[in-house]
Amino acid sequence: MPEQTFDQEPDVLWVAAVQVATVWTSPESARAIDAPGISTPTDMDRWTAELTFEKRVALCDENRVQTQLLYGEAVIIMEIKDDWAHIVIPTQPSKKDKRGYPGWVPLNQLKKVHKTEWDQERTAAVTSKFAWLQSADGEPVIKLSFNTMLPILNDEGNRLKAATPNGPLFLAKEHAAIYQTGSGIRQQPGQKLVSAGEHYRKLDYFWGGMSAFGYDCSGFTYAMHKANGYQIPRDADDQLAGGEKVSYHNLMPGDLLFFAYEEGKGNLHHVGFYYGDGKMLHSPQTGKGIELIDLNGTIYEKELCGAARYWQQAGEK
Repeated sequence: MPEQTFDQEPDVLWVAAVQVATVWTSPESARAIDAPGISTPTDMDRWTAELTFEKRVALCDENRVQTQLLYGEAVIIMEIKDDWAHIVIPTQPSKKDKRGYPGWVPLNQLKKVHKTEWDQERTAAVTSKFAWLQSADGEPVIKLSFNTMLPILNDEGNRLKAATPNGPLFLAKEHAAIYQTGSGIRQQPGQKLVSAGEHYRKLDYFWGGMSAFGYDCSGFTYAMHKANGYQIPRDADDQLAGGEKVSYHNLMPGDLLFFAYEEGKGNLHHVGFYYGDGKMLHSPQTGKGIELIDLNGTIYEKELCGAARYWQQAGEK
């Protein structure tokens, strides 16, 4: 991890302490209607339900939101301004900052954890769309998104005791996959990426979204790669630049398709998964849900500008 520039305590990490921490363009970007998304704890169900179409569109058109953090995801704090922290996210590569994706989050949505507690041999990754963290007596505490990853303190039969920003809590095994922290999630072939994504068909698009409460186009492709053992850049243009280029006649399920304005000659604006048989699985735009479509005869067919691959065949690992 890059050197921390704000807090120089060598034994401390800053991590997201809410179910999903939205990363804003500036401390002034959040609006009154965004209160459930900037509170501690957050209420993502309420926030996404109350946002009108126009208010959702403004998150993009008014350049308010950059990305999101999942519970327990580590950040580097660069500065603090009033009650906000200027951060970068090492797990979300970006050309915007070589250390990780930059932006602002409410300071009270972050917590310090000690590296000795956080550095466990095994990690639990949430594999269900949502899973509840529980107290010791089984009471629900925090509703977690798919892809949330937490260190495992102990295996307790049908539950895992996990280290969290809120102290030790419990996660049902049926909602998690366990992997060795040092080696990461086992990398899967491309078909597994699209199979994972199919579970989110009809999920509403959310600008900057990185969780099962709503994904944007590149957040969706990022998340399905992450769930299958690959760390790729956060944004679509970086995803195209960083992947292995693939010719259109060699496309395979799990490859990424990229689209640009002016029939593929203008600015890149979209990414989706090649599904096979001329189809694409993607998170299209505000007001629509994740869908599987035939490319033939669509605007996407005209705007296609590139394809890239991050996944590997079993023999290439």
